[in-house]
Amino acid sequence: MTDNPHDLHPETPLHAETLAISFGYDPTQAFGAAKPPVFLTTTYVYPSAEHAKAVHATYFDGAPEPDGGGYIYSRLNHPNLDMVEKRLAALDRGEDAAVFSSGMAAISALTLQYLRPGDAVMHSRPIYGGVDSLLYNQHSQFGVRPFGCDDALSEAAMLATADAAGQDGPIGLIMLETPANPTASIADIALAARIAEQIGERQAGRRPLVTVDNTFLGPFVQTPLAHGADLTITSLTKYCGGHSDLLAGGVSGAKAVVEPLKKLRMVLGSHLDPFSSWLLLRSLETLPLRTERAASNALKVATFLRDHPKIASLTYLGFTPAGSPARAALDRQASGTGSTFSFNLKGGEAEVFRMLNRLRVMRMAVSLGGSETLICHPATTTHYATPRARREDVGIGDGTVRISVGLEHPDDLIADLAQALEAV
Repeated sequence: MTDNPHDLHPETPLHAETLAISFGYDPTQAFGAAKPPVFLTTTYVYPSAEHAKAVHATYFDGAPEPDGGGYIYSRLNHPNLDMVEKRLAALDRGEDAAVFSSGMAAISALTLQYLRPGDAVMHSRPIYGGVDSLLYNQHSQFGVRPFGCDDALSEAAMLATADAAGQDGPIGLIMLETPANPTASIADIALAARIAEQIGERQAGRRPLVTVDNTFLGPFVQTPLAHGADLTITSLTKYCGGHSDLLAGGVSGAKAVVEPLKKLRMVLGSHLDPFSSWLLLRSLETLPLRTERAASNALKVATFLRDHPKIASLTYLGFTPAGSPARAALDRQASGTGSTFSFNLKGGEAEVFRMLNRLRVMRMAVSLGGSETLICHPATTTHYATPRARREDVGIGDGTVRISVGLEHPDDLIADLAQALEAV
């Protein structure tokens, strides 16, 4: 590889599909194995006492790496984690990445590192239920003040939220989730970055970091770092893992911003284990193919639902009206519309339950982005712990159903929905 690991040479950047196959792994370091082995060890033997000291100086002080490199203990780092972080950073077009044992472990580390008592955090609405709980139930106990913005496409609304958030202390983070779970509402990443600059000027140079949860679209559809975000957050459990068989979370960005997260991860013990790292490396290779197929299926399923008389509305991004602020932002910052969306059934919980209980092909479960189609009722599952008023205020009602379209034949998925809707 060249000095820039994302390029063949300065004029020829590698495509993401190529990076996903083998970036970050050198077969010469594993007896020529075409695929990386799993390094199932907790600790690493030093060739000498001097080398042991040098390796620790590298990890803790940033000293130059000794000849031959070296690892210390798997809670700090290990070869499989190293490989997956290099590959994720390349896909996200970042300098570095930190990978954790889950998406929430990644977000928890990020907020612990970059928020202090008295800080405010601005966030788009809605925000994932786990993050909602973290900010409003946990961090609020330590003096962190969360402020939600109802329209992260509007400069006026964002500035009004910033004014409210900044009245009693500094704003430490601007956290966006775009598209949002499960409403698929869009936040303007570039707008948030501009507002962060303005806030930084007011806060004597302390500019809030802009973070973007990119879980719903992933690196093959949206690269937030290219639009002004400081950090991209991804629940790697979802599309990147892709098979509903691992938990992982990643944060990508500039090395200076990511490196402290790795140091904090060492203390928290929230690193990703070697086997899960190996599984994730495997899954990233097929991510572009799975992304494309799932998106194709989602369009067909969404079209069926849009025209069904028992469906009141749906949030499929492909149907975002032309000329709308959401469409303009989506076209600027994303190359596709993904395969997870929600729809609102005419009626409420009872009608939804009758439909869900009759499904035969789709699997009723939380999570998303797997090879199988998953469907759930957010009000009683993913957002169960979110107060009803806050949930309904952002459009998650008793008739809302979230669907993550998988890789099955689309005709089978549509037939399954059709027969299940007969129960309503």
